[in-house]
Amino acid sequence: MATTPRRPVSAMDAAEALFKPVKKPAAPAVERRALPETKELVSLKLDSAVLHYFQDDGPGWQDRINDALRTVMLAKPKD
Repeated sequence: MATTPRRPVSAMDAAEALFKPVKKPAAPAVERRALPETKELVSLKLDSAVLHYFQDDGPGWQDRINDALRTVMLAKPKD
């Protein structure tokens, strides 16, 4: 009954075993709820015409997009 040795046989194998990266268990994901009425950083793809429309009025264009989206959200009845 042939079994592989538990310890490395050659010096090279022993050295590689010493420097082999240790696999750390992944930390469990913590779900953090956002506080109400806080803003979150997101990446959003918009048509260039839509972006230019909101940017034409100068600074505050992100707030204007947020206000427009909020108006649409509040106009839709909740199920």
